[in-house]
Amino acid sequence: MSEVPTILIVDDHPLFRDALEVALNAAFPDGAVAHHAGSLADALGKVGQSAYDLILLDLTLADSQEFDGLSRLLAAGPGCPVVVVSATESSRAFDTARALGAAGYLPKSMSLEDLSAALATALDGGQWFPPRNDADTAGRDELLARVAGLTPAQRKVLSGLADGLLNKQIAYEMDISVATVKAHMTAIFRKLGANNRTQALLIYKEATSL
Repeated sequence: MSEVPTILIVDDHPLFRDALEVALNAAFPDGAVAHHAGSLADALGKVGQSAYDLILLDLTLADSQEFDGLSRLLAAGPGCPVVVVSATESSRAFDTARALGAAGYLPKSMSLEDLSAALATALDGGQWFPPRNDADTAGRDELLARVAGLTPAQRKVLSGLADGLLNKQIAYEMDISVATVKAHMTAIFRKLGANNRTQALLIYKEATSL
């Protein structure tokens, strides 16, 4: 990480973007550079052009809902930790974010002091998740483990399926062959314990829903 960290804040609410910047300044009094993205598409474009030390991602954006945005952003290979920032506060959401590869989960209700400490932890290479309520997550660990076993390419294929794309359209979007898409699907079905596309999507949505 550079001496002055560079952070991408992906949130479509200006007031909360400003609150995150205040927390960053409290965590790094020597300075932190914050860039903004108001949509997932904007964030993916910025990640493709610049390097960041940390990405803060709101789960609910105009072009992304629940954990689809996190999956797509991580599949893009940002080269830095991605931390979820959300108003949703449940152990189910915390565990899903962790299983998909997030470096942390910051509820929007956190105090400025706690938020600053969590940001400093994330930028230092650590993880920060709220305490888990085991009663709230009973029965979901196996599903989460299956989803966590998917590779970034397999998650991209699954996102394409969720968007209703055909094999050839997914191949075009990923710049791979149709045969490779089919191979990824076979692996996805095996890892998720599904027999077809519909079952795979149902399992994925069940595991990653809030």
